[in-house]
Amino acid sequence: MKRVFFIVGPTAVGKSEFAAEVAQHLGAEIVSADAFQIYRGLDLLTAKPDPVTLSKAPHHLIGTVPLSEEMNAEKYRALAEGIIARGKPVIVVGGTGLYVKALTHGLAELPGADSRLREKLEGTTSGELWRSLRALDPGSAETIDRQNRRRLVRAVEVCLLTGRPFSSQRVEWHQSLPENGVLLSRERAELYARINERVQRMFAAGVVEEVRAVGNLGATAEQTLGLREIRALLAGEISQAECIARIQQATRRYAKRQLTWFQRQTNFLPLNLSAHRTSEAVELISQNASRVLAPG
Repeated sequence: MKRVFFIVGPTAVGKSEFAAEVAQHLGAEIVSADAFQIYRGLDLLTAKPDPVTLSKAPHHLIGTVPLSEEMNAEKYRALAEGIIARGKPVIVVGGTGLYVKALTHGLAELPGADSRLREKLEGTTSGELWRSLRALDPGSAETIDRQNRRRLVRAVEVCLLTGRPFSSQRVEWHQSLPENGVLLSRERAELYARINERVQRMFAAGVVEEVRAVGNLGATAEQTLGLREIRALLAGEISQAECIARIQQATRRYAKRQLTWFQRQTNFLPLNLSAHRTSEAVELISQNASRVLAPG
């Protein structure tokens, strides 16, 4: 993993903009590590970088996979490593922790899906899945997103197939690869204000119509943040004001989980953007990235 630098952090912190500035300055390319921006479609809902940001450097794995295709960390790693293998300086930017970890440390060897067991688990409620996981692996039950059925099903499935807690297997990363990157953050009030504002901009730009027009979605794309709330709005179950408030709250909670995950799972250099002017932050990131991206 030579000449690869990571810029990670919670949603709405400004990763895409800072990465583009640094990549332009250093002549690097960008590989996205975002589980939802990788899809072709739902550009507003997934907060894909705007055209100005994209024009500053070559970007990869943004808008490349059909919405109907299921994605996971293994598939992502194969796609990203194919780009990285060309040998050009690369900045990996994103907030999907497992995608980042798949590149920095590889993946634990987990069993494949069992069709009969998967069918049985899919027929249970999210509450039942979580209670099963709590009995099999209390550690995972405490940290998992209870609203993410796909992740609940997989965690219970792995426990049952291996006879071991899911959490004990997820930490079996290969530890040979160095971690070179920065973890961006902001003061909580500032980050939450940015999240609230971004959701408002999504609605002003037409995200409701975007969701109304979307076709078939695969299991991964179905987990896109805000999708469930907008569908409830379209069904007349909630008002637009309530929909916006719910998405803002869900996004704030997601950002908190992302930051906690990166703080626990990586040793990237922490950088609080609230304490620096934009130009200062770009310079700090560029200095660290240049040492990693330099030839040889």
